Amino acid sequence: MYEGVVQDLIDELGRLPGVGPKSAQRIAFHLLQADPTDVRRLADVLIEVKARVRFCATCFNVSEAEQCRICADPRRDPTTLCVVEEYKDVVAIERTREFKGRYHVLGGAISPIDGIGPDQLRIRELLQRLADDQIGEIILATDPNLEGEATATYLTRQLRPLGLRVTRLASGLPVGGDLEYADEVTLGRAFVGRQAAP
Repeated sequence: MYEGVVQDLIDELGRLPGVGPKSAQRIAFHLLQADPTDVRRLADVLIEVKARVRFCATCFNVSEAEQCRICADPRRDPTTLCVVEEYKDVVAIERTREFKGRYHVLGGAISPIDGIGPDQLRIRELLQRLADDQIGEIILATDPNLEGEATATYLTRQLRPLGLRVTRLASGLPVGGDLEYADEVTLGRAFVGRQAAP
């Protein structure tokens, strides 16, 4: 344990997701040795991001304006909506350059162990968006884990009675992977989602 403000810095850094005690200590000592101008620039950016960044009023992606750039883009397909857990998922999908529709960010996934139920997610807002007759397909792009599957199942039950086309991202073997290293669930999904050979 260190004294005073140094330990306070390590403790605060350790509260960040993915930063353990040793990483927090390394970052703290890096900041102590860094040029004061660099540290001030980091502090200024942290303060500015908290002051300027908010959630898009339509899809709940991060944005500096009332609407994010995707919702404000008239070239995006308004009939297709991709539902994701977090805003970082929007970035991952956008990197593929395959999806041309719009998004809805739930703000997490159903996880009873963590006390997160459907009421803690932006499902009510999703259903309000669907009141607009423009949307014809909902793509559920939740994570392929227990929480993501539970969320997708819940959403499917809520959305199917509305007469919308509800689809789920395909899952299976990664490109360049070996069959012998695939787990049973992944390999099973690859069989279920198989396609005709080109």
